[in-house]
Amino acid sequence: MKQNFTVRQGALDGVEAFLSVAHHRNFRKAAAELGVTPSAISQVVRALEARIGASLFIRTTRSVGLTEAGERFISRAKPAFEELVAAAEVARALGQRPAGLLRLSVPRAVVPLVLEPLIASFCQAFPEVELEIAASEELIDLAAEGFDAGIRLGQFIAADMIAVRLSRPFRFSIVGSPAYLARRGRPARPDDLRRHACLRLRRSNGALAPWPLDDDGRAIEIAVAGPLIANDFPTLLGAAIEGVGLAQLPEPLAAGAVAAKKLVRVLEPCAPMAPGVFLYYPGHRQIMPKLRAFIDHVKHRANAADKARLHGDDRRSRPRKRG
Repeated sequence: MKQNFTVRQGALDGVEAFLSVAHHRNFRKAAAELGVTPSAISQVVRALEARIGASLFIRTTRSVGLTEAGERFISRAKPAFEELVAAAEVARALGQRPAGLLRLSVPRAVVPLVLEPLIASFCQAFPEVELEIAASEELIDLAAEGFDAGIRLGQFIAADMIAVRLSRPFRFSIVGSPAYLARRGRPARPDDLRRHACLRLRRSNGALAPWPLDDDGRAIEIAVAGPLIANDFPTLLGAAIEGVGLAQLPEPLAAGAVAAKKLVRVLEPCAPMAPGVFLYYPGHRQIMPKLRAFIDHVKHRANAADKARLHGDDRRSRPRKRG
């Protein structure tokens, strides 16, 4: 079948011209309002009447009036057109300033580590933006599910996405509770993990994630076994604290429990590095202001944190003055 390469005229073509003529009861005044010539207005209205199949105006040399078809048409076309104009204004406003609903898809573990420090300051800085956080471990199609952006570990982000760093690279540490290690002993090398109770993660595609390790500079993966499988890191963290088994967790997630001596790191030389946590979104030509505001806010906070960290490092490195 031969394709038609012309755009079909829509039902709305000529409606604005018709409404202007009907309002002024004059083609010249309508033309002046719309910034076109009277002949152009007349041509557009005639084309509209031809598509509808009925005359909309009664034209004389002295006046312009509506036919019965015109009266019926304007009674429904005018409120509908005004709604379309209002809808365009709403959409235009969202394209010009940070406002509206900003939906983010994030893993549960990321919320306390990365988002909580940002949420309050962002909401205060941009009160017209409603921030919705959907915590899920599932890797979803952002566009299909209606999300503006997502947050994930760098290794799980598709190559066609634009990524903005939210955290520094970090290690995946293997941790266990003091009670568990007293009961089962500490693993001394990667192969020892096969004889331990290891808490496993089920990925969103249904597969059980092996444990990646660094074996003397060589990246390896070990298929471990144990009494518990979960689909998120916070559940594995809680089970490890309770002594159910060893868990391999993002180091920032386990840091609090390690500092409180609820967990102990093991096989530290074997802990692999992860690229960190990133905000990601499709590479649109134009980013909506609400998302741009969030990205800029994230970058500003990250830069401020880096400066504070460098300042702290400088202070620690300075020699103390003796009294």
